[in-house]
Amino acid sequence: MDNAIRQVTGTGHRIRTDLSATLFLSHPDEYDGGDLIVEDTFGTHAVKLPTGHMILYPATSLHHVRPITRGARLASFFWIQSMVREDAERTLLFDLDTGIQRVAQEQPAHPASIQLTGVYHNLLRRWAEV
Repeated sequence: MDNAIRQVTGTGHRIRTDLSATLFLSHPDEYDGGDLIVEDTFGTHAVKLPTGHMILYPATSLHHVRPITRGARLASFFWIQSMVREDAERTLLFDLDTGIQRVAQEQPAHPASIQLTGVYHNLLRRWAEV
């Protein structure tokens, strides 16, 4: 789990660490071990992605990196403050948006799509901190 608040280097600004991101800079064949382990409500996930790929996950998740037994693992990791503070609310917005996009692909301008888009934006108004 990451620190809840981080100082933005060189400034007086601080951010909440709502989301963690790991960008893989080494190819998986260049090292052994070094898997990113993320534990969340859906279980434990081992992640070892190709160069240039990134994983984004809630910063509240327990996570660690397995020891590297050969080679070198290069990665960049950083934190993001979301306009929507709560992970559960971000998840609901994501699921709703995904459903809206599916309906819109099958039947553009369907009344249900328009209504659900309104619900999405009203929830965003309620939950966003700007």
